[in-house]
Amino acid sequence: MSLDAAALARLRALAHVLVDPAAARVAVAPERPEKGFWFGGGKMARGPEGRLWLTGRYRSAGDSRTGLDLGDRGRELALFASEDGGASWTKRLALDKAAVTPDGEPALSIEGSALRFVPDGVELFVSSEKRAPYPSPVEAFRKPGTGVWTIERLRANSVAELAQATPETLVASADPATLQIKDPFLAARPDGGLLLFFCHHSFNWSSTGTGVVAIGPDGVASGPPRFDCYPRGPAWDVAITRGSCVLPVPERIAPAGTGLVFYDGGECLRNLEEHPQAAKRPRGYSCEELGGLGVYEAGDPASFRRISTIFPEFTSPDGTGCLRYVDVLATDDAFIATWQQSRPDGSQALMIHRVERDEALARAGAAAP
Repeated sequence: MSLDAAALARLRALAHVLVDPAAARVAVAPERPEKGFWFGGGKMARGPEGRLWLTGRYRSAGDSRTGLDLGDRGRELALFASEDGGASWTKRLALDKAAVTPDGEPALSIEGSALRFVPDGVELFVSSEKRAPYPSPVEAFRKPGTGVWTIERLRANSVAELAQATPETLVASADPATLQIKDPFLAARPDGGLLLFFCHHSFNWSSTGTGVVAIGPDGVASGPPRFDCYPRGPAWDVAITRGSCVLPVPERIAPAGTGLVFYDGGECLRNLEEHPQAAKRPRGYSCEELGGLGVYEAGDPASFRRISTIFPEFTSPDGTGCLRYVDVLATDDAFIATWQQSRPDGSQALMIHRVERDEALARAGAAAP
């Protein structure tokens, strides 16, 4: 890593100024204050008129690891708007499981999403699980009530018109090693195109990695997906490394072209049994991941170096310690961070924390040794 200790200290400090569970408040609550219910997995965007937008899915009790159609699971993709800089949010659009699939056949579950405003309208990227067979030679391993995850794009002239948009599949895989594709997040390119990041799972759901595909200004993928841009880690994130957000930082924090990478991690896809005499710690597992931090350099958000090497960077003070799906929107005057966080009742709420830009940079700059 070419960054010196002072730059790394400022980067880490900025991340903690933004992702601060003690200072955050609930932006959107889950449907019920119970285990298995949450809201989140989405992103923020700023519309051309200055209004803030927030996407996310309501998840109801049910277990995607066991299938069998248990519960509603990811039942609704919701879009919220804020007229007051994120202080309050109003639901403007709700999309059900039939609205996010190309053939109109209701999805089994809706997961991560991302919204992007373009010169002629708006684009919504959403991942969902479809009733589809597994490829040969692993077709017998698909559990009843489960399917295959892909990422679709909906395009319209306005947010309201997304309800009538026809989804088109943008990222999918037929390789058993990277079969399940979900949880998109975006990074803008100078040419008007974008980098579309996603997480992927193998057919047996044994691990989670992060991939990326480049989308040109014409909206067409300019090459095949790359599945290893953020490799899994050595310790706390050995089973799960799922990117959720990249944030370019000003030069007063680090050299030009540097940015933060927020990601979710875990030791295993299933909760691991701990030795009764071992030191207790949040372990991170599927649906209860912990927050990690990395950095990219030279203006390449698809590159990645870990800051959180041995332990997670962010955890909730409550429940399982889960703190995941970090997203940060940078405006001219503020940084606005959101994330899903475990609550004392076992649910996960979408938290929000707004910090004025000058304050955030001043606090981070003061952290240099």
